[in-house]
Amino acid sequence: MKNQKNITICLLASFVAWTLLVSFADVQPIGPQSSYVGLATLNGFIRDLVGVNMTLYAITDWLGLIPIAIAFGFAVFGLAQWIKRKNILKVDRSILALGVFYIAVIAVYVFFEKIVVNFRPVLIDGYLEASYPSSTTMLVMSVMTTAAMQIGVRIKNDIFRRCVIGAIIAFTTFMLVGRLLSGVHWISDIIGGTLISAALVSAYSGFCNENKS
Repeated sequence: MKNQKNITICLLASFVAWTLLVSFADVQPIGPQSSYVGLATLNGFIRDLVGVNMTLYAITDWLGLIPIAIAFGFAVFGLAQWIKRKNILKVDRSILALGVFYIAVIAVYVFFEKIVVNFRPVLIDGYLEASYPSSTTMLVMSVMTTAAMQIGVRIKNDIFRRCVIGAIIAFTTFMLVGRLLSGVHWISDIIGGTLISAALVSAYSGFCNENKS
């Protein structure tokens, strides 16, 4: 378990280091309304390469409701266990930890909505919006990865389990690639969202491995 903790610390440190780079390295006014963007050379190159696809943006935005629905489903599952067992401490520890995990994801989102690192490379409805880290990337990677972990334990049929996990991997990949190709995020936003998600998931995985319910 010590290795898992080290992995979590390394991932979190990588996110912090990446955030500092995005905040202070190669900052130039290349965004809409001359907004300043960190790692401008890299971000500008990828932006010019992929362009903007608002249809893909809309599709990935709507598909972002799927991980929200999954998170809600696990919340209902935990509530059902609580009601049935009549004691919140008797709810599976991995489910209780999942609730804390979701709160942590929301906290990160709210923090970076208040502390803006970068704005989007395009205006949304005529307004500049905070874009770092990519909230969609963070949501999809966090919820879908932990959902796969839960499914791996709770679905006993091997074929069905493999199919569901395969679908989760395909969906997650599509969402990450689609979000990048839509052009509504800088590449640094996607990387930042991936790093913080990986750190949170690693912490959750470590807890579950130490506390088998």
